[in-house]
Amino acid sequence: MNNFEIFNETHDEIKELDEIKKVVEFALKYQNITCSVFNIIIVDEKKIRELNKNYRNKDSVTDVISFALEDDDTFIKTDFRVLGDIYICLKRAKDQANEYGHSLLRELSFLTIHGLLHLLGYDHMKEEDEKVMFELQERILDEYGIKRENK
Repeated sequence: MNNFEIFNETHDEIKELDEIKKVVEFALKYQNITCSVFNIIIVDEKKIRELNKNYRNKDSVTDVISFALEDDDTFIKTDFRVLGDIYICLKRAKDQANEYGHSLLRELSFLTIHGLLHLLGYDHMKEEDEKVMFELQERILDEYGIKRENK
């Protein structure tokens, strides 16, 4: 059984969080992940900038940061996978939803699945890896029913 929590550390109400939980459950099933633990934390610009600066040496606001605990061989092997944490900047998600002309649900879903795939070991450092990861996240969202044209 998968166990994840979504924490809203902003002062804003986010009505999309119940649906995001369903999107994540769908993605885990889609990827055949059955025993995992992780967190999704929605934060403000100040917090995501601080994380980006401290852990990636980039003094800027970003939309999503994942801290994968299975990145190397030092993680503790158990019957379940402790995947890590996904941090999403709500302000950036809202701005990007407006910029791309789609709903906040679509943008939060995209960022959440993007972060989740990073926790599962996907990356986009090389062009061929980026193609695999981005096609997979679009396929998951499309099959769930959150398509690019939603508004």
